[in-house]
Amino acid sequence: MKIHGLQKMTLLDFPGRVACTVFTGMCDFRCPFCHNYELVDGSAPAFMEEEELLAFLKKRQGLLDGVAVTGGEPCIHKDLPEFLLRIKDLGFAVKLDTNGNHPGILRQVLDRKLADYVAMDIKNRPEKYAVTIGLKSFDMAGVRESISLLMEGGADYEFRTTVVREFHEAEDFEEIGSMIRGAKAYYLQCFTDRDTVPFGGLHAPSRQELETFAAIASKYVEKAFVRGMD
Repeated sequence: MKIHGLQKMTLLDFPGRVACTVFTGMCDFRCPFCHNYELVDGSAPAFMEEEELLAFLKKRQGLLDGVAVTGGEPCIHKDLPEFLLRIKDLGFAVKLDTNGNHPGILRQVLDRKLADYVAMDIKNRPEKYAVTIGLKSFDMAGVRESISLLMEGGADYEFRTTVVREFHEAEDFEEIGSMIRGAKAYYLQCFTDRDTVPFGGLHAPSRQELETFAAIASKYVEKAFVRGMD
């Protein structure tokens, strides 16, 4: 596994853990609001080999208790399960971020208990998925399978949506809620603009809008939360 970024310590990325965050490269989505687009399109070169990362983690045993693996899209890499196994063998809990479009890899991770926590993005309702992820068309089958895999158990999990005013409206959250009906936790994350976002002119929703959307989703899931608002 090539490592494209490393945040050496975080108290935010892995709930309940003092962790580091590892960034993999490449993604099959092209979300216009992505904060890590230099990882998505391959323009950011790898700066660390897997062995270097493992050496870093060995030095952090007893100081960190978790590793959050994000991207890009980690599940696009077929060697992800073996990579996570090596991290687990060092005694760290693992959190995996995924767009849910690679249920075959996700199933391997869950069946082998290689992730303690999985955060899966739900980009939008099905009719708006393609435009939200920057593609001309999109088959929802993989995303739906990944939702089912997580809800069947095997790891703690959350679903989450980055909410962008230009892409989301109230009725979207009725359908998103229906897609993840019965889920333990669903987070609505507020979009924030950064220099790395590939498209300009996008805006965050207001707190009131987010709370309205969360109230809609809460009809379908156990708990719906707003994240990213001060």
